[in-house]
Amino acid sequence: MVVGMSRVGVVLLNLGGPERIQDVGPFLYNLFADPEIIRLPSPGLQKPLAWLISTLRSGKSQEAYRSIGGGSPLRRITEQQARELQSLLRLRGLDATTYVAMRYWHPFTESAVADMKADGMDEVVVLPLYPHFSISTSGSSFRELQRLRQGDSAFERLPIRCIRSWFDHPGYIQAMAELIAVEVRNSDDPSKAHVFFSAHGVPKSYVEEAGDPYQQQIEACTDLIMQKLADLMGHSNPHTLAYQSRVGPVEWLKPYTEEALEKLGEDKTNDLVVVPISFVSEHIETLEEIDIEYREIATEAGVVNFRRVRALDTYPPFIEGLADLVTNSLEGPEVSLDAAAELPTKVKLYPQEKWEWGWNNSSEVWNGRLAMLGFSAFLLELISGHGPLHALGLL
Repeated sequence: MVVGMSRVGVVLLNLGGPERIQDVGPFLYNLFADPEIIRLPSPGLQKPLAWLISTLRSGKSQEAYRSIGGGSPLRRITEQQARELQSLLRLRGLDATTYVAMRYWHPFTESAVADMKADGMDEVVVLPLYPHFSISTSGSSFRELQRLRQGDSAFERLPIRCIRSWFDHPGYIQAMAELIAVEVRNSDDPSKAHVFFSAHGVPKSYVEEAGDPYQQQIEACTDLIMQKLADLMGHSNPHTLAYQSRVGPVEWLKPYTEEALEKLGEDKTNDLVVVPISFVSEHIETLEEIDIEYREIATEAGVVNFRRVRALDTYPPFIEGLADLVTNSLEGPEVSLDAAAELPTKVKLYPQEKWEWGWNNSSEVWNGRLAMLGFSAFLLELISGHGPLHALGLL
């Protein structure tokens, strides 16, 4: 590739979130109307079920968003990340244009694809804003791009390079360690401050049955960050890795964040520095779940000082790291969309058999791939007020 000669579209993948209170219901509807999220015995039942669940869940979800100002800041932050990345790439001599592709809210992936075609891009680099690969985050977004390429000859002809994961990229590790160091230095005793990594959880079956590399990448990433932090601080700090946002009766990756916080409180931890390890932007899970719910749990358990490391957002070293990822992708071996979307272990997705898969959380997304007994059972549960969906917190 000759730098400056090719028009490169850089697609930033993210989940999306309701920007206003009135968006919450439609946002939830989009989630549950997707057959990859809730599998039903009949496709014709998908939209009615999505309407019912989103209607029932809207009130509780709106309360969470009101507590952080009335909506998710995810789109605003992601678009700012895109602008700053584009500026930096152009300063480096690359004719790059960035596009934001959200999975379940505006701007949707379809919009990003249409814009790229209209702008006449020569090639595309797909960069998920998930450092750690999971079949249900990056993998799901890659598969959506695959779907959009089918039957779209113009999009099919567009060369695509994908960045599958970047949990060990030096720029990302350095940026995380620097932001953690700020809070450690502000602690009463920096040498004893306990660094607490809270990652988004996934069901244990993803790792054990589907070969999802997410847990391995989270653990490796945590070790790399702690090594870099020790270099910056001149000493090693104790640390814990836990997983947040579990939903439903199935077993998720452990330890769970709330249980680990309670244990640290019992151990009389004075300075706790909480790191949202799998999130690169402020959103409902950092602003509401960590800052409000988990802070309360930790404080009641006995933690004295609860400090939360801010999300990367547009931290300059982080944006520089993203730019490095893009340029390295263009200069290195090509990773195709098919290769990026490939599941670690061959499992049959359609129809689903042994298990249902997807990613869930208790605040911004209630979107697990949940075992369904059929629409008649759902209606019976609505009437009786008892059943699996109540147990899962969906009703």
